[in-house]
Amino acid sequence: MELFSFIFGAVFGSFLNVLIIRLPKGESLFTRSHCVYCNEKVAWYHNIPIFSFLILKGKASCCKEKISLQYPIVEILSAFLTLFLFLKLGLSSSFFLSVVFFYVLIVLSFIDFHYKAVPDYLLLLLLILSFFVSEYDFITNIKNACLLSGAFILLNFLVTFYIQNIKAKLLKDDSLKEQEALGEGDIPVIASFAVILGLQASLMVMFFAALFAIIPAIYNKYKNKEIEIPFIPFLSLGFIVEYFFEITKVIF
Repeated sequence: MELFSFIFGAVFGSFLNVLIIRLPKGESLFTRSHCVYCNEKVAWYHNIPIFSFLILKGKASCCKEKISLQYPIVEILSAFLTLFLFLKLGLSSSFFLSVVFFYVLIVLSFIDFHYKAVPDYLLLLLLILSFFVSEYDFITNIKNACLLSGAFILLNFLVTFYIQNIKAKLLKDDSLKEQEALGEGDIPVIASFAVILGLQASLMVMFFAALFAIIPAIYNKYKNKEIEIPFIPFLSLGFIVEYFFEITKVIF
């Protein structure tokens, strides 16, 4: 069953790649896979999760353009998360609900990474799913979601005020006057984490996310001259660490 869960995750990871590529563009999800460079249809034997990338040596079979590393990364990530969820939850309804939650989180993370914006309907879906995954009662879930998302909004206001009104003047950079500290899409993601993990563990998620984002943020600023970085991928990484390793329970 462990091997089956890994293969199951890899196969669905291939479909998640389709969602990541096509949803932001409004393309149909039900047409055959095609090369993003030359639009040539991809044969089924060139569309085997993980293995096809290795066999083709990272190049498209039709036009020999480089295949994005996103494809094997998403497939491997999906495979391992599915395996770890199976080991944690066993074959149960909680397992299947959690798998769907993590798959939506993967899609959101990679779309945010590429576009620095995510579809609202995916955020709503993630939040709704969190209530089914949570072990807490409905009222506690609502309370936790509201408290943490409210705290997140307050944090966003304070940091944004500092950036726009203080940092902009200190650096004499007018572009900072329009800069938002955090994106609105981060709020429902944080709320969904609060529903599943509770307040204390979700605060640990935010700490991990900020920690993981430090080096990429510095690199992005000085290498690419960009101030804004996608934060949902780092929130997701922090959530994965806390969900599986339960650091909060170890510390407190």
